[in-house]
Order: sequence, then C-alpha cells, then structure tokens
Amino acid sequence: MIQAPPWSGRHSEVPYTHTGFGQFYVRTRPNRVGDTVTTIDTTAITVELPQAFDPRWNRLPGIQVDGRRITIDPAEYFFRFESNTWLVADWDLVKAQLLDVEETTESAVEQLALDFIKDLAESTSDAACVLTTAYEVYAYLFRDEHLAGLGLPQITADHLRMLREAATLMALNKVELDGHISNVGPCWFFPAATSVVFDLDDEMGGMLDEVYHGGWFNEHRRIESIKAHTALGGRLVHGCQSVPDQSGGVVAPYGASMAKFRDDLVAFKAGWIEQVYAHRVNPAA
Repeated sequence: MIQAPPWSGRHSEVPYTHTGFGQFYVRTRPNRVGDTVTTIDTTAITVELPQAFDPRWNRLPGIQVDGRRITIDPAEYFFRFESNTWLVADWDLVKAQLLDVEETTESAVEQLALDFIKDLAESTSDAACVLTTAYEVYAYLFRDEHLAGLGLPQITADHLRMLREAATLMALNKVELDGHISNVGPCWFFPAATSVVFDLDDEMGGMLDEVYHGGWFNEHRRIESIKAHTALGGRLVHGCQSVPDQSGGVVAPYGASMAKFRDDLVAFKAGWIEQVYAHRVNPAA
C-alpha cells in the first residue's frame, strides 16, 4: 500500500527536534492518535554510495566521509531538523516509466510528474535510501555530456562532481506542504558550503551555483529536472532571484506554499551562512 505523503495532513502529528552546528535542542509535541510523547530519531545516518565523496566534506560539523561511506550526525550537521521522513520513488521506475515520456497538449510535464508521485512515491524514514536515490538523480542531471552546452568553459567535469556531491546532501533538506522549512543543512547555502569543502573562491562558487540554476533557465534541462526529481517526491525550487544569493534549493512537494517558504527563508538564512563560512580552511578564499 502506498503510504500517505508525510506532508499530506493524513497522518498523526510528528514530534520534532531542533539542531544546530554543535548545538542540540529537543522539543516534543504529542502524537494525536494517543497520549505518547516521543522525540524525533536522531540516530546517525550512514550510507555507502557508488562513488567516493571528497574527504574535505569532513571540514563541516556532523559529517564524516571515508571513501564511499558517509556518516551524518543529525544533531551536529543540521541547523534545523524537524522531520525524519521523506518522500521517494524508485529511481529505476523513474528511468523506465517517466524520463522518456513527452508532454502533450493534454498533459504538461509537471502533471506527468505529479501523477507519477501520487501513484508510485512512498514515505520513508530511511535517510540512506534518500541519499542513495539523490545520488542517482544528480548523477543523471549533472552528467558530463552537459558540459559542452553550458556556455561556461571554466566549468569542468570535476565541477560537475562537486555539484553531484553537494546536491546529494541537499536532498535531506525539507519543506512541508504549508511551506514551513523543516530541515536545513549546510548545503542549503550552496556557494558557502562548496567554498568550504572545495576551496572555491566566491567567483567560482557563484559560477557553480549558476550551473545549478541552469535547471530553471534552460528548458531542456528544466524538463529533465522535473522528471528526475519525482524520485525525490517533488520539484526542485529555489529562493534566489536572477543571481545566486544563497537562498537555497530544496525538493518541495507539489502544492507547497511558496509564500510561507519565502518568509521562512528570509527569517533564518543570514546567521547560518556565516556559520558555514566559519569553517573555511582559507578564510581569504
């Protein structure tokens, strides 16, 4: 049976935990189907991915990279961690049943994606499954064949690898149907996180973010993105305007309130960006 999405409102209210870099706060709220009060599970997340990640991810609090093996301590890694469920669909099903489907005059690509999610996506509390799925999504979206069409000769295959790694970790970020941002990790602030991990200067960090934005500006890539992100239960949305301003990207459920999303984003981002930059090995970069 397909489970109701965690943001659908058709489930009991989930207790939650606030976290921050090196700080841990617990709040609980009752489950409406009973009187039991519990807290969100902050057990370490461990996953082995198909390719090794850059060991410099270890510069950020709460994440340990050892080749293909990644371990995340939610209490240390996230600025905000209020939900430990995500919506995912099997990547092999996405490839087989959606990637090659074309929109028509009767059904836009967004409707195809929404119908696919409604029929085949399931809620999971397995963060390793989310990361594994995300890795496949971004290995597809940031594949080397796109290099020739980017119009950015400075961007190399190694930069696409950086994009794949950062975007994979970004998949643990979350926004609820009402637009509230429930999970925020350091990769929400893409240029800041990539500058810390990959020793990028501000110009190159912004350029890398521009490639990430290309999924909105280039129609072919936008359509690819809409289809691929069904595996992560929604669509990729971004808070930036025409230039990168570290307003983050997240896979949001279709129907999420973007007004609430915008307001929530404005309220928290500045202080957390500074905390990410504080982990630069070379502050002058």
